[in-house]
Amino acid sequence: MRITFSIGSLEMGGAERVLSLLSQAFMERGHAVSVVTLYGDQKDFFDLPTDIQRVTLGVTGSIQSMWRLSRLRRAILSTRPDVVISFICRMNIMTLMAMSGAGTPVIVSERTDPGAYQVSQIWKRLRGWTYPYADRIVVQSTRALEYFLPELNRNACIIPNPVIAPPVEDVQERSLLRKPMILSIGRFIQEKRFDLLIHAFSKLREKYPKWALTIFGDGPLRKDYELLQRKMGLEECLYLPGNVKHPYEMLKQADLFVLSSSVEGFPNALCEAMACGLPVISSDCPSGPREIIRNNVDGVLVPPNDVDTLSEAMDRLMSDEQERKSLASRAPEIIQRFGIEEVVNQWEALLALAVKGGRV
Repeated sequence: MRITFSIGSLEMGGAERVLSLLSQAFMERGHAVSVVTLYGDQKDFFDLPTDIQRVTLGVTGSIQSMWRLSRLRRAILSTRPDVVISFICRMNIMTLMAMSGAGTPVIVSERTDPGAYQVSQIWKRLRGWTYPYADRIVVQSTRALEYFLPELNRNACIIPNPVIAPPVEDVQERSLLRKPMILSIGRFIQEKRFDLLIHAFSKLREKYPKWALTIFGDGPLRKDYELLQRKMGLEECLYLPGNVKHPYEMLKQADLFVLSSSVEGFPNALCEAMACGLPVISSDCPSGPREIIRNNVDGVLVPPNDVDTLSEAMDRLMSDEQERKSLASRAPEIIQRFGIEEVVNQWEALLALAVKGGRV
């Protein structure tokens, strides 16, 4: 099967990581895979195997994107796809518009909670106009599925993000992190609520002077977090080292992982932390974490946007090594629950149906 993905770029992000994993998995199963992006490789954070065809439109600004639909259509058709998979709301809309009348099935995939993630009214209207023409709509959680109207719901399905097992090599001899260490990973944007995590950690600083917090990532709020770091006097125990392409070796050496987001789809970083056998705390935001964490079995859920409850949960695990070990012992079961082989099987079954014109 000839499979073409469309996405804005391959910069750092959960959707981009999943696309890179799926494209490689499809290629390894014998499919011809192409990836079409609006932006060129100067924005790339994730690499693609050389056997995957890459087509870029060279867009340099967001305003241009909607006016390049004919170029997007030509780029996608140049890959001669049997099926097109588009990632992320705006790219989904543009792909559906660009491929109108082409006769190629198009699957659109929402990568976050569409009911909680705010888009402008024009994009919301465009989603309502274009999504009925999608051959399939893929979401990651029950909450996201419930967002769509019944007529769209009938042609939508849930496929979770894939979780891959961490590398087997032992990195414990190389000390990469100060210990004991709390870790978090994500883009520095408002939805990730790293400000909440920093405040929660600050409340515990005097009680746990040996603990530190590292947040890997980057984004538009970096200066805000650096200012908060200085304002709260956390320069010696809060680290903001930037992006990390291969997080597993860091996760293996951490003592606790915390996800503080107010909005999620199916958070990769949380899954990767659990795959590494880390005890985890996550905000119980509307979509994602509740379908990943079995509360108080392999992780702890707390109400979103609540600094006191988050701080209390962190206090509870930081003070109790035995509970951390208990949660950590069950966390790697996520690899069996959402392993990449099973997830790719679900995608292949969906693609086969779409190509044949069947329904979910």
